[in-house]
Amino acid sequence: QVQLVESGGGLVQDGVSLRLSCAASGRTFTTYTMGWFRQAPGKEREFVAAIIWSGGSTYYADSVKGRFTISRENAKNTVYLQMNSLKPEDTAVYYCAASGAGWVPFPTRSGAYKYWGQGTQVTVSS
Repeated sequence: QVQLVESGGGLVQDGVSLRLSCAASGRTFTTYTMGWFRQAPGKEREFVAAIIWSGGSTYYADSVKGRFTISRENAKNTVYLQMNSLKPEDTAVYYCAASGAGWVPFPTRSGAYKYWGQGTQVTVSS
């Protein structure tokens, strides 16, 4: 069983930065594709960013491309989401997700992920 714990959310003003962290348990973390998703009130959960196990490939939603950066530190079993130039429309609960071991053909889809964290709230005020 893999457990994911997100941290780093909060209430911030338009234009500032935040870094979310996701700490994962499990000895096979290094083989997982990791993703970040978010869900705003009244909306469906949406893909934000993903990174494959080696960190060599990353994927971003168009809405965050150029502002957000996903990275991972396998030695610490941790994945990060650096969020710059935050906007009010980025307000949501942000979820960390982990795939099972092995190749993930569609890392932008929520169905590709087996494990989910509880989420951390990010609120951006204008």
